Amino acid sequence: MYRLMRKYKIRPINSYYYYKKNKNKKIAILILLIVFIGIVMTFVLTGKLTEAISEISKMTFSKVEAQEKTITPVYFKGTDIGYDLYRLPKVVKGIYIPAGRINQYEEYIALAKRTSVNAFIIDVKNDKGYLTFNTTNSKLIEMGCLLEKPPIKDIRFIMNRLYEEDIYPIARVVAFKDNVAAKKFPERAIKDKSGNIYTNKANDTWLDPYDERNWEYLLEVCKEAIQVGFKEIQFDYIRFHESMNEQTVILRENVSKTEIITAFTKYMTKHLSAYGVYVSADVFGAIITSKIDSDIVGQDFKELSKYLDYICPMVYPSHYAKGTFGIEYPHLDAYGIILRSMEFAQDEMKKIPREERKAIIRPWLQDFTMSSLKPYLAYGKEQIKQQVQGTYDAGLSEWIFWNAAGKYTEAGLDDK
Repeated sequence: MYRLMRKYKIRPINSYYYYKKNKNKKIAILILLIVFIGIVMTFVLTGKLTEAISEISKMTFSKVEAQEKTITPVYFKGTDIGYDLYRLPKVVKGIYIPAGRINQYEEYIALAKRTSVNAFIIDVKNDKGYLTFNTTNSKLIEMGCLLEKPPIKDIRFIMNRLYEEDIYPIARVVAFKDNVAAKKFPERAIKDKSGNIYTNKANDTWLDPYDERNWEYLLEVCKEAIQVGFKEIQFDYIRFHESMNEQTVILRENVSKTEIITAFTKYMTKHLSAYGVYVSADVFGAIITSKIDSDIVGQDFKELSKYLDYICPMVYPSHYAKGTFGIEYPHLDAYGIILRSMEFAQDEMKKIPREERKAIIRPWLQDFTMSSLKPYLAYGKEQIKQQVQGTYDAGLSEWIFWNAAGKYTEAGLDDK
């Protein structure tokens, strides 16, 4: 109703819907007032008014005391604002903000106010392996992940602003891709068949998912993110590189890549549950429909969905091969690719026994153009809206957009 009123510029005060709703509200208030007066008069006549007030007061104070025992507030230093990091359900419509651009937070907040965006995914542990803000945490300092000049200069102030504007903060934690800790502690890195640190073609090194010391390290990073106020931990690169196999790297016998990534996910969700935050993870869109791809990177869509609160398939239309889902040029049909991929994801989720099914599907959509693709298509407002509509038509309600540079098509982000 309100959407139609906005569309046709109807003022609420002039609408019959508004008038009828207001009239019914006044009648309900009048009835409640009459009932309340009747109850008070009954208590006065029976001499039990004082006793009733005393009992209500006791019940109220008991309830407050119980809440104080179960909720531990987190106070940010240097501010009078206190935040209780309890779980609040949020239908996320978010954008990724690289750490190097977060100091333009006021511009992003203004963008959120003008659009449907209500969440920011912010780098905490970046693609190289560095923490994006300073800390006095000795365990993290020991790992060598601190920068002399971190891109986020005052994370607590920025988090305060996000809380003030009711913007949901999600911490992006790059898990096993790591050029810092893996090189400082080579015994904890993935090795090639000669026993040396494995480096892929992009010159990246990776922490070994089989080494549980790396799990403890990543948990410490998560706890640091929670301490400064993030409400959700979102793991990226929670996988093996696609070039890692039995011929190129040393893998543990009798434990597959999918089994160890699932075990890591189970460990993290179990330990983070005590902190009252949600846990999500980014996965390849291809693993939904291909067991081959699933085995290569170690991501099992159904198994991960048993432990995560949210699972975030990267279903960028430009990343699908020609002919996928019967679509000749996937990047030219943004709506069709998102609709079909998310329908497949829903079908896979339904294969999980209901009592074991946990994760909500929240897809990564694209707000960037792959200029190398032919025929060429620049992604703009229409392609953004098509992806959002495809998400909704597949029965989902949440979405997040990726642009590596943090630049977004504002006109496409308003689905009101």
